[in-house]
Amino acid sequence: SSGINAEYGGIVVLGVEKRSVPKLQDERTVRKIHKLDDHVCMAFAGLTADARILVNMARVECQSYRLTMEDPVSMAYIARHIASVKQHFTQRPGLRPFGLSALIVGFDYDGSAHLYQTDPSGTFHEWKANAIGRNGKTVREFLEKHYTDEIAASDEACIKLTVRALLEVVQSGGKNIELAVMRRGKALEILDTKTVEKLVEETEAERDAEAEAKKKAAGKS
Repeated sequence: SSGINAEYGGIVVLGVEKRSVPKLQDERTVRKIHKLDDHVCMAFAGLTADARILVNMARVECQSYRLTMEDPVSMAYIARHIASVKQHFTQRPGLRPFGLSALIVGFDYDGSAHLYQTDPSGTFHEWKANAIGRNGKTVREFLEKHYTDEIAASDEACIKLTVRALLEVVQSGGKNIELAVMRRGKALEILDTKTVEKLVEETEAERDAEAEAKKKAAGKS
């Protein structure tokens, strides 16, 4: 599955492709977006069991930092900590590397939004928008082509860009997309299925309208 994040000023958006679950399984137990602290969350692509351990370690570090420094953890610090844990597991005998990549998003105490990406080797980088997972390259190329400062200035446009990017690789529409939105000074919000499906319908309609307009323009020329 693929996860993307677009980091735009006062909002951060995470989107992931959800795999279909068996009919009798509770889908609430299958999550790829996790809150690490009130102002930090993480999405992953890879081994779910490894992600559970890494998420728990990151949550403990966030609380330890808060108790020691009497301030919420900075985005750069927690991204570096997660990357350091991953790197540690690549060089110790008897251990294997963590089998996942992660996108870490949130806000610093000064209100600035950040997006970091880490990989199994332990490297990490900050991005404006990025994608990970099986189809990460396709989604990333879409973001590189369509991300603009004008879109970054609008919350609604940011969310729709995330949906549109995921629709490049998700075939079954809104039911297999999970979206999470975090705004400056507010808690993480996981959008419900009806809201996601409505966003998908609006995004697909806008995409079809753009394609029709281009077709007409090409016919006139």
